[in-house]
Amino acid sequence: MMKKRPKRKINKPSFCYFTKTGTEPDYKEVLTLRRFISERGKILPQKQTGLSARYQRMLSREVKKARYMGLLPYTDRHAI
Repeated sequence: MMKKRPKRKINKPSFCYFTKTGTEPDYKEVLTLRRFISERGKILPQKQTGLSARYQRMLSREVKKARYMGLLPYTDRHAI
């Protein structure tokens, strides 16, 4: 019988950032978007960000727009 691995705890904020601040994600606010992106350039999951479903969807859309516009890198492996 295989032993189950203990689940890792993810420090999840107990509130939605955008609901609390009364703002919405915007592709031009790169510093705000970087809060929700990993070191590798991936969009963090909803469990880690603590965002509501509505704002998580909006965030992913805005991050993709910012990447397309060249404001955010697609990955961390771009030559500088």
